[in-house]
Amino acid sequence: MALRSVLDSARDALRGTLLLPGDDSFDSARRPWNLAIEQRPAGVAEPADLRDLRALLGVARNTGVTLAVQPTGHGAGGDLAGAVIVRMSAFDELSVDLGSGVVRVGSGVRWGAVVEALEGTGWVAPAGTSPVVAVAGYTLGGGHSWFSRTAGLGSENLRAAWVLRGDGTHERIDDESDPEVMWALRGAGGIVGIVTALEIDLVPAPTVWGTQLTFDASDAGAVMRAVRDISADAPASVNVFVNSMRMPDAPQLPEEIRGRGYVTVQALSTVGPADDLIGAVRRAGTVRREESGATSPKTVAAASGEPLEPTAGKGVSAALSSLDDATIDDLFRFRDLPEQWSIMGIEIRMLGGVLEHPRRAGFASLRGVDWLLHALVPVFPGDRSEPGEASMSGFRDVLAPAIAPHTIPTFLGPGETLERCGDPGAIDRLRTVRAAADPDSVIHEGRLPR
Repeated sequence: MALRSVLDSARDALRGTLLLPGDDSFDSARRPWNLAIEQRPAGVAEPADLRDLRALLGVARNTGVTLAVQPTGHGAGGDLAGAVIVRMSAFDELSVDLGSGVVRVGSGVRWGAVVEALEGTGWVAPAGTSPVVAVAGYTLGGGHSWFSRTAGLGSENLRAAWVLRGDGTHERIDDESDPEVMWALRGAGGIVGIVTALEIDLVPAPTVWGTQLTFDASDAGAVMRAVRDISADAPASVNVFVNSMRMPDAPQLPEEIRGRGYVTVQALSTVGPADDLIGAVRRAGTVRREESGATSPKTVAAASGEPLEPTAGKGVSAALSSLDDATIDDLFRFRDLPEQWSIMGIEIRMLGGVLEHPRRAGFASLRGVDWLLHALVPVFPGDRSEPGEASMSGFRDVLAPAIAPHTIPTFLGPGETLERCGDPGAIDRLRTVRAAADPDSVIHEGRLPR
């Protein structure tokens, strides 16, 4: 029987939906969060419950298609031809145990809902910078947050997961019941099963203190060196991001920000002010604006400027083993070139802290990595893609001498595989775990190299 006929028959039995090519809503449903990425799956399913998921597994087993769970947020980039995308929005359970500092979330829940539920409780979540990113995709891909120097990667905070395996069994697993699958889930995504819910540790933060310093773009090098210099002494309770922004001279932007550049240093502390450290950065240049005081993850997320609706954009990330004066000078010299106007923002995240001592075993790790960088290239309607591609390539070239041996999956670009995140032994281990968990290969291999 033709694949289309099988899928047509299957959707009649679902309580949820299964959209196929030619359906009115298929083109909008197949698009990922980043609209610049093109994906052409065999179908897009939104299962209503576990029964629907099992039915989809049966279809995959009988037809040879694979099921690719794609959460809301960033990270799309694999080849999904012949796959059915599965959206888990119906799995929306959210329960918080403040006594033990644990949250249980369905795989369709977004971080914004968790952050909202924790407001004022003295606990924070190891959440990403965007409130619209799904907890599951972020956590299963490693996930670096505002609190990673304090609490580790998002994946390190994964205590347990409810997993639907390829054979249809559904169970709660943890490090005692299935340590190999848990190791794979902490970073390699859902390549060993469909995760329906997660149990995640929260971070105690009785006093969240935030500071943001804004400098002219001309101070970028000196400010970055000051941040680099405090990194060795910064306690794990302090988390620092540096942002170099240069707004393009694009007619879509308001006149007051068009073509302007600036640098911001954002610091969050879970134990109150970090005046000594921040003072050293403040003295590195002329502060044009300063905001400091008690804050919360909800407030930080609201001010992050992350898009709340799907948009088109490109970017390139780099994990660095070091950040010496020459690299800083080369980076900002490159950044100032007129022809690099397509790079709107460069974000630089300080690592270290507890990231050097992961408390749970997992594929994803930033151990031995000092800095995480991301260059953002927005895509405006009608613009040519070539300048952005050239700038991203140049960004990689400038940083090449300092590139670390590995990064984390949530910072991979389109087409990049897990080979950038683990050594050959770790990749072989992933393949072994996947083969045991899903011998019929009904779950999409994700970013596992073919």
